[in-house]
Order: sequence, then structure tokens, then C-alpha cells
Amino acid sequence: MIEEMSAFFAARVEGYDEHMLNDVVGCREGYARLAQALPADARDVLDLGCGTGLELDALFARFPDLRVTGIDMTEEMLRALREKHPHKALRLIRGDYFACDFGRGAFDAVVSFESLHHFPRAQKLGLYRRVFAALRPGGAFCNGDYMVETEEEEEALAREAARLRAEARVPEGVFVHLDTPLAIAAEEALLRQAGFANVERLLREGNTTLLRAERD
Repeated sequence: MIEEMSAFFAARVEGYDEHMLNDVVGCREGYARLAQALPADARDVLDLGCGTGLELDALFARFPDLRVTGIDMTEEMLRALREKHPHKALRLIRGDYFACDFGRGAFDAVVSFESLHHFPRAQKLGLYRRVFAALRPGGAFCNGDYMVETEEEEEALAREAARLRAEARVPEGVFVHLDTPLAIAAEEALLRQAGFANVERLLREGNTTLLRAERD
């Protein structure tokens, strides 16, 4: 059964952290590696699809005074994040990060973890260009996500998602929980197309991949 995106996560907020840390291969290591990948002088971070803040747990351990803007569709997830870090400098926005204004040169880093694998190439390219513009010189975009090895896998999953959407008569533009990960090489190419000259692959464990893209 296809579920609307926000409703899917709202129904799973209880136990979500334990599931990600213990059941999704690569996530536990990925959160730690992401924190180490941020610029050493990072002060302001934008988190796309922040959820309950699993990646922020590691970031705050390294940068206790970090100022974070987090965007997520699910109020229940944001509530859990607020309860977890009540004394941190958090600005949390319930909304669609494709529609939010990130500003220009406002952040030292942009992060995302296990959020972007629901969206197609064209939509991601526009987002990555906005991420690039939102970073200060020397800033980094760190994306830890579900990615596949080949374009054939990517295309097969996209076809299946399209079939399920059509079968359920989901209107265009409605976010539903269907996994449509891109091939790693496609993600790297989109980041370069968005303006990032230096793109590194920091982790590949199971289907979890961590990419770091730096703005000159």
C-alpha cells in the first residue's frame, strides 16, 4: 500500500532511531563519518529532511554550539528532535525543502541523510543548485543516502514506482513513500552539474553511500 510521505514517517516515529541505527546497513557509520566531513570551522548548518535528528546527534557531539536550520515534512519527527535537543540552537521548519528559500551564502554546510532517494534527477538538480548557492565559499554539502550501483537498477526502481503511482492513482506532485534511488555515478554527476568541482565518495556500506561536495 502506498502511503503519503508525512503520514508514513508520522506512523513510524516511535522506534525510528533504533531502526535506522540497527537495521539499515551503513547508517550508524554514516552518521559518524558525516560529522567528520564538515568544515572544521562550521557554525551554520542546513539539514534537509532532518527527521528526528540522528545526523545532528553526531554533529552536536563535534560542534556543541552549532546553529542548525532543519526542514522536514513531519511534525511528529520535528517534535522528537526538539525533545532530544531542547537547548541547542535549532530553527525547525515544517515544510517541503524543494519549496523553501535557503538564501544565498547563509551556511557553512548543508547535510541530508536518507531523505533524497525519493526524488528524480531533474528535481534533484534544481535542489543541488540551490544548495550550492546557499553555501559559503569553502562550504560542503554532505549527502548520505540510499544509492544503487547501476543505471539499470535506477531505471527499474523508477519504473516500478511509476507503475505503483499509476495503479493507486496518486496525483502528480503528491509526495508518497516510494524508493527511487539514483546510481552513485548519477548523483556525482548531478553535483558537478550543480557547480561543485570537488565531489568525494566517503562511504559505501550496503546501499548507504556518503558523498561530500565542496564549494570553492
